[in-house]
Amino acid sequence: MQYTEIGIAEGKIVAAGRMVRGGDERIDLGSSMTILPGFTDPHVHLRDPGMTQKEDFSTGTLAAVHAGVTCVLDMPNTKPPVSDYDTLMAKKRAVKGRAHTDYGLFAAVTPSLNAGMLAPLVPGFKLFMGSTTGNILLNDDAELVPAVRAALATGKRVSVHAEDDSLIRREPAKCTRDHLRNRPAEAELNAIRRLASNFKGQRINICHITTPEGLDMAKAAGFTVETTLHHITFDVDRNPGAFYKVNPPIRNAECRDALHRRFLAGDMDMIGTDHAPHTEDEKCQDFDSAPGGMPGVETSMPIVMDMVRRELIPLSQAVRMGAEAPCDAFSIPKGRIAAGMDADLAIFDMRMSAPIDPKRMHSKCGHTEYGGFPAVFPRQVLVKGEVQIDGGEFCGEALGRDICGLRGGLFRSHRQESGMPGAVRHVLPLPAGGAPR
Repeated sequence: MQYTEIGIAEGKIVAAGRMVRGGDERIDLGSSMTILPGFTDPHVHLRDPGMTQKEDFSTGTLAAVHAGVTCVLDMPNTKPPVSDYDTLMAKKRAVKGRAHTDYGLFAAVTPSLNAGMLAPLVPGFKLFMGSTTGNILLNDDAELVPAVRAALATGKRVSVHAEDDSLIRREPAKCTRDHLRNRPAEAELNAIRRLASNFKGQRINICHITTPEGLDMAKAAGFTVETTLHHITFDVDRNPGAFYKVNPPIRNAECRDALHRRFLAGDMDMIGTDHAPHTEDEKCQDFDSAPGGMPGVETSMPIVMDMVRRELIPLSQAVRMGAEAPCDAFSIPKGRIAAGMDADLAIFDMRMSAPIDPKRMHSKCGHTEYGGFPAVFPRQVLVKGEVQIDGGEFCGEALGRDICGLRGGLFRSHRQESGMPGAVRHVLPLPAGGAPR
C-alpha cells in the first residue's frame, strides 16, 4: 500500500494516508526519499555487562541507529550470563538509559530455567546447542527437551544456536578452513534434525543458518530462520584470517554461493546480524586464541539496501526480512507503517550509495570486515517519532527503552486516537512506493 503522509503522536503512528490533518510540526521530505519502517535486528551481542572493552549498549545501539536499525534483541551470553531473574534484572539496570534504540534482552535456556517467571521480561529465549562465546551450553536432550518445552509453553519463541556440540572437534586451527573442519556442516544438520524431532511446528527460530540443507530442514519443521550477511558473503578460501572466525563458521565457496542464491530468492525469514564485536587486539592473536565473531549491526542493512538499489532483491524483501518478520516473530509492535505501530522510521535516498568507510563506524571494537562494500545508509532515522539521525549524522539522545520493561510486558506507549486532529505531531510525506506493508 502506498502512503503520502504519516501522522505521529506520543511515539506511535496514528495515521497514514494521502493526507493527514492537524499536528504542530511537519517534516517535508520532498519526493526523492524512501521511507521504511525502522529495522529490527533479532540477534546482537552488545557485550554489556562484563565485556564492555569490546562493545557496550551505548556504542552498539549508536552503531545500530546509523544503519536504520531502531530495535535490537540482545543475547544472554554476557558476564554473568543471563540465566535467571537476578542476572536479568541486573543487566536491565546496567543498560537502562544508555541505549539509542529500543531493545529486548534474551534469557538463556538452562536446565534450571524458570521460564514462567522470566517470560514477561524477555522477548524470547536463547538455546546454545554449540559452544561459543560464554558458557551456557545445553546439548543433552535429557535436559534440553524439558527446558525448551518449558520455554515454549510461555508462548515465547526460542532462538537456537544450532550446532550439535558433540560433533564439534577441538583440534588446533590456523585458518578458517581449519575452523570449518572442526565445526562441520553435520553439526548444524544434526542439531536441526534433533530439534525437528522434538519441536516440529513450534516457535523455534534457527539463528545464523549456514547451509541450504539446514535451511530446508528448518523450514520443513515449521521453524523461522535467520541469515547473516557474513555467511552469504565470505568463504574460507578468500577469507582465511581470524577476523573471519565466527561460530558457526563461514563455509566453502560452493556452500556460500548456494546460500546466497537462497537469500536472493527470499527463502530465509529474517536478517539477524549476529553482531559479535571483539577488539582488534583480540582478533590479531594467533588464530586458535582469537575469539569467534564479527561486527555487523551498522553495515548489514545498508548493504542490503544497496542490493535493493542494484535490483538484486526487491524493496519489499528488504522490509520483510529486516523489519516485518523479526517483529512478527518476537511480537514487537514495530516493523510496519500502520496506525498503532511504534513510530520507528528509516528514510533513505536510494541514489546515495557509497563504499563503507571503516573509520566512520561507531562500534567500540574499531573494525569492520565490510570496508569498501557499497551501501546505502539512511539519511534520517526516527525512534518513536523522535529524529535521531539527520543528514546521516547523529543528532539525538539515548532514548531507547526496554520493549519488555513496562510492568513486565511488551512496552506500549500511550496511543492517541488518529481521528483527533491535535493528535498528529509529525507529518512525513512519502514518495510513491515508499511504504510497503
